[in-house]
Amino acid sequence: MTPLRAPLARYAERLHRAAGDTHHVASPLGAWLLLALTGPAATGDARAALAEALGADPDDAAAEARALLAAPHPMVAAATALWERTPAAELAAWRATLPEATERGPLPEQAALDAWARERTGGLIDRFPVDVAPDTLLVLASALATRVSWADPFDTAPGTELGAGSAWSSRLRWVLRTPPFRHRCWLAATDRAGAVAVHAAPARTGDDGTGMLVVSVAAAREVPAADVLAAAQELAGAAALSPGNSLPGHLSLFDLPLGETPLWTLREEPVNTFAPGGREERATAVLPCWSASSRHDLTAPGFGFDAAARALGGLLGLTGPGFDAAQSAVARFGRYGFEAAAVTAFGMVAGLPPEGVARVAELRFGHPYAVVAVTTDPAGGPWHALPVYSAWVAEPEELPADEAG
Repeated sequence: MTPLRAPLARYAERLHRAAGDTHHVASPLGAWLLLALTGPAATGDARAALAEALGADPDDAAAEARALLAAPHPMVAAATALWERTPAAELAAWRATLPEATERGPLPEQAALDAWARERTGGLIDRFPVDVAPDTLLVLASALATRVSWADPFDTAPGTELGAGSAWSSRLRWVLRTPPFRHRCWLAATDRAGAVAVHAAPARTGDDGTGMLVVSVAAAREVPAADVLAAAQELAGAAALSPGNSLPGHLSLFDLPLGETPLWTLREEPVNTFAPGGREERATAVLPCWSASSRHDLTAPGFGFDAAARALGGLLGLTGPGFDAAQSAVARFGRYGFEAAAVTAFGMVAGLPPEGVARVAELRFGHPYAVVAVTTDPAGGPWHALPVYSAWVAEPEELPADEAG
């Protein structure tokens, strides 16, 4: 078991409890990773608060985050970025602890941040989750994105197959039915949610054998959403760690009464079987397509970003700096695959600087001009600063119509 699973499960429960039982999607991992990156800046009370929120020592959490971001999973595109209005020397030591691949630069306008969110999520998220204000000092952000196809696509079934007790059965004309192979369906016993129905859909694996398993868990209606989500976290982790046909927490169908419940219908039929004792178990599942788009406010103390603001503010000599923290997340589950993305952002603000005057120039290349392309190498190798191409531009062209606007 990865040491991150337990702290992440606690953080996930906190995040989902705040969202309640409304339709939503989140990436607890995206928020946890971003918070962990601030850990090395923390001392004193801020460090203790960060440790509580992260469920781990801040330096250990930062090391775990760096390791994950240095080698992202092939099915989870990952990016981080730090933008600063004016890089402060006091943050140099903390800045050096960020992952090597972290994008860095001056604080951009809101439109550029929105574009970053779109580009890093393959267009799944259209808007950056926090706004940049004139007093914003820095913004730290993470992006995670996934698009996978199922190893075996779902079949379809009439919506009525969800059962007469389902409010969705009369609203949906068609739903998904598990295909004959590779999907896992079972009933499981859980501590938090009681007996639950479980479906696990595997994504098509990559050439290196890596994959993704999307696990759906349904409990009795009266079980709180936070408890079902906690059970789902545990079952999903166990299913990913189990051999192909293993069913974590499996409840034998022969230990349950025949008949219909809101979660399953159980019948018995004669078969020819080599199953032990002549008792064979089979399970299929019907479930709907779904999509969700959510924005989560992460400024409450339990999420840890207040401590992150105190930690970074302390390095800058600021007492109680203002901050914003939020996550935008989307997901879509359908017949042929699954896609999801999350952008988490933390912005720290300070008082407005004194009034002054700025001169702003817009450079115009409106007559013939020169262009030179040179290679760069931070290691200073033989290619560094070497001109490779050069041009004199005397005949401009119209921007292609499909690129205008």
